[in-house]
Amino acid sequence: MNPISMTLCRGFLRILAPLVLSLTSVCAAAQPQVTLTVSAAASLTDALKEVAARLQADRPGLELRLNFAASGVLLQQIAQGAPVDVFASADQATMDRAAAGGLIVPATRRDFASNLLVLVSPAQAPIASLADLRRPEVRRVAIGKPATVPAGRYAQQVLDHAGLASALAPRLVPADNVRQVLDYVARAEVDAGFVYRTDAQRFARQLRIVPLEGGYEPVRYPVAVVKGSAHAELARELIDFLLAPQGQEILARHGFGRP
Repeated sequence: MNPISMTLCRGFLRILAPLVLSLTSVCAAAQPQVTLTVSAAASLTDALKEVAARLQADRPGLELRLNFAASGVLLQQIAQGAPVDVFASADQATMDRAAAGGLIVPATRRDFASNLLVLVSPAQAPIASLADLRRPEVRRVAIGKPATVPAGRYAQQVLDHAGLASALAPRLVPADNVRQVLDYVARAEVDAGFVYRTDAQRFARQLRIVPLEGGYEPVRYPVAVVKGSAHAELARELIDFLLAPQGQEILARHGFGRP
C-alpha cells in the first residue's frame, strides 16, 4: 500500500472507530434488562439457584431475583404488597390461602415437585427411630414453626399420629424455616429435628437420617404467577421450565421427586 493510501486508511479508521464504539453502546443499551422476582420456600434454595443460573445464561438481560423463606412468611410479604412475580410454596395449604386472598393467577398454579420428611440427628446421637425421641437424653428437638413453616406442620402431624405430641411439647425448639432446623442439628445445638429429605442429603455424612413412614400429608410443591406481576408472560415461562425435562432434571439432582 502506498503512503497516500495508508494515510487515507488511517484517517478512515479514526472516523470509523468512534462510530463502532457508539453502535456497541447503543446495542448494549437496547438489550432488555428484565428482573423477575421469585419468592420460594427455603427448601428450594439450592435447586432454584441452579435453575436461575441456567435461565440467566440462556437469556441475556434476564435477572432472577430469588427470595427464600418459610412459605407462610412469603405469603405474608406478598399480601403486604411485596413486588413478587412468582410464588413457590412447600405445601398446598399456603398456596390455597394465596388463591383465596386473590394473590395469585389461579390458572397458572401447577405442582412441580415433591419431597419427603425425615428425622435427623447428629451422627453420634442414639436416635434410630421416631420412638427414640422419648429417651430422656433427647432434650431438644427442632421443628419449624407450624403456623408459617410447612415442614413444621408436617412434623406436627407426625408427632400427633405417633402419639408423641404431648410428651415432646416441652422439648420442641421452634425454627423460622426448615434450613434453620437443619443448621441447629448440623451444629449439634439440638438432639434431633424434622427436615425434608432434600435438606438432609446436604449433610448426609454428618447426620443420622431416619425416614418417616407416613403420618403426614404428601409434600407437594405448587407454584403460581402472582397477580399483578409486571412480567406475567415471563413468569409463566419460568413455571413451564420447572415442569419441562431440563427443570425436572435439576430438581431431581437436588433430591426432589416428580410432582
